[in-house]
Amino acid sequence: MHLSTQQSRATRWRSTTMAIALVAGTILAPAASVVAAEPSDMVLRWNSNAIAAIGNLPTATPPGLGQPPPLAPIHLAMVHGAIYDAVQAIVETHEPYLGGLDAPSSASKAAAVAAAARGVLVGLATASPTVTDSVNALYDASLLEIPDGAAETAGVAVGAAAAAAMLADRAGDGRFGTTTFDVGDDPGEWRLVPPLNANSFHWVGDVRPFTLERPDQYRIGAPFPLSSPEYAAEFNEVKSLGGATSTRTPAQAELASFSSVNPFPMVNRGLREIAAARGLSVSQQARLFVMTTMSAADSAIACWENKDHWNFWRPQTAIQLAGSDGNPATVADPGWTSLIPSPGYPDPPSGFNCLVSGTMNGARAYFGTNRMTFDLTSIGAAPVTRHYKQFSGPIKDAIDGRVYVGLHFRRADEQGAWLGMKVAKWLDSHYFAAID
Repeated sequence: MHLSTQQSRATRWRSTTMAIALVAGTILAPAASVVAAEPSDMVLRWNSNAIAAIGNLPTATPPGLGQPPPLAPIHLAMVHGAIYDAVQAIVETHEPYLGGLDAPSSASKAAAVAAAARGVLVGLATASPTVTDSVNALYDASLLEIPDGAAETAGVAVGAAAAAAMLADRAGDGRFGTTTFDVGDDPGEWRLVPPLNANSFHWVGDVRPFTLERPDQYRIGAPFPLSSPEYAAEFNEVKSLGGATSTRTPAQAELASFSSVNPFPMVNRGLREIAAARGLSVSQQARLFVMTTMSAADSAIACWENKDHWNFWRPQTAIQLAGSDGNPATVADPGWTSLIPSPGYPDPPSGFNCLVSGTMNGARAYFGTNRMTFDLTSIGAAPVTRHYKQFSGPIKDAIDGRVYVGLHFRRADEQGAWLGMKVAKWLDSHYFAAID
């Protein structure tokens, strides 16, 4: 049984009682003077720090937990939820996420950001001393840039309280389950795909969402029937353009390369550049990133719940076994493989598209417009930079690009984009509103 949005908020307020006590016990007599000059980009810095700590390999510099999507966006949303609540406790301009925190208006927002991010990341990395040490070193470096005094002390206290509240709220939320996807053997049913032959991340669809009322709140439509002309059309498209030996135009090849890498660090770096270029304040940065990261996280949760519901086969399986689909317009190719290996979960919808759409639509909701000029550069050995004039641009590219790498039928990509849009709109209409 799932709680309503109002009930969930009430539960979160109660879960922060300990955090309130921590703040109250730490802030004794904060100074009323104006906070001295301090960094104005601390949210952007800790977005970068958090992505490294969550996603980098343990052997990288700085070391990380090596968590890929769909887990990484969930943990990044926890970091930015704590950052947002810590800052809102100081500025009190918008509705908090968990709430229940209090801080003087003179508290250092930069210190609050650093302490909130550090607290969540250390809580996530308890089994990795190297990551914990790295995060603590980054935290110490951040505090060195903030003037000592009551403002810094108050900021650290509320940041630590926000982190503790977030970790308590997300305890037992369904992360790291042991369930797996059902492996079928009938036409259309998902099965393990060589060479990875993996079955992973089924539990993501059972994680308690951040803002949605339940993981299955938005149900995508069923895949096209195997005997339909629509299925044959998208089958033949991905067969022609998404194979390891397919011929692509230079533009298609570039987009395939762009869409072959982890979008998680790429889209966040693009948002940091947008925030810096537009001169967003600390509180504005905090709200932008809580909206985009929670939209991405809930899009991932809803995406994996839909994957489990439909449990549809991947293009590589479909093309190799087309002789069994009953469609005369599809022809089997037993040697066909996708350009990049298929991951260990079904199709649809496309997880890449859910993540990109959730993030971009979250940004669109924050700025109140689709118009925005920015670049996105893929992270990898052969980086590709794409220039955009609208937040919807990367979504369109993701739809096409994931066909060109052979991982999805077009309908799965379009459904991922739709799901991310629905999640972002829900979040925008139910959370983080301005306080009258």
